[in-house]
Amino acid sequence: MSRTRIKICGLKTPEDALWAVECGADALGFVFVESSPRFIEPERAWDLVSYLPPFVSSVGLVADTKPGVFSSLAERCPCDCFQLHGRETPDDARALAAVAGGVIKALRFDAETVEADLRRWADAESVEALLMDGSTGGQGTALDWAALAPHVVGMHHPLILAGGLTPENVGEAIATVQPYAVDVSSGVERRRGEKDSDLIAAFCEAVRAADAP
Repeated sequence: MSRTRIKICGLKTPEDALWAVECGADALGFVFVESSPRFIEPERAWDLVSYLPPFVSSVGLVADTKPGVFSSLAERCPCDCFQLHGRETPDDARALAAVAGGVIKALRFDAETVEADLRRWADAESVEALLMDGSTGGQGTALDWAALAPHVVGMHHPLILAGGLTPENVGEAIATVQPYAVDVSSGVERRRGEKDSDLIAAFCEAVRAADAP
C-alpha cells in the first residue's frame, strides 16, 4: 500500500502551518466559509501559503460560492486547489476548475446513496479527488468506515477520508478504507477553531504508524 497523504485543515496561524508541515503534512487547508470558526481572510491565508516549502499543497475550502465571488477569491488566494463543500454539481465543478485549476469535491457519506453519489461524479474529469465526510464538514462526525470500504474499490478518483478522525482512530480508519489521503480539522484542536500542536504531531505519527509494514 502506498503512503497515506495527510491534510491538516482549518489553519489560521503561521506557527500552526509550519508545525503541521514539520510533522509531515502534505497539504494545508484554509477555510473561506465565513460562518465557520476556522474562517480566514483570503489575503491572510495567502500570507500563510508564502511560508510553505516546495511540494506542500495549499487547499482553499469553499461552499456554494457564486462564480464571480469564487473568481475574486481565487485571485486573492490562488491555492493549488479548492475543496467544494456545498451542493455543487459536476457542471459547477467544471466551471470553477476552469477558473482556479485543481478541484476536490466533498461528499457527505450516506450508506443508502453512496453508490449513486460516486457514480454521479465518476466521469467528472475536472475533479482531482473526492473527499468523503461524515457531515457537511468540520463537525467532527465520523462515518461508517466498514460501510464505505467496499465502494472504494474501483473508484475513478483518489479518495480522501475525513470526518471525526483523531490520533486515536485514524489508524483503524486507514486499515479499513485504505484511502489515498486523510483530512483532519477538529480532531487536532484544543478547542473549536484552535489547533493543538501535540495533537497535530500525534495525528501525523499515527498515520505513519498505520502505513508501516
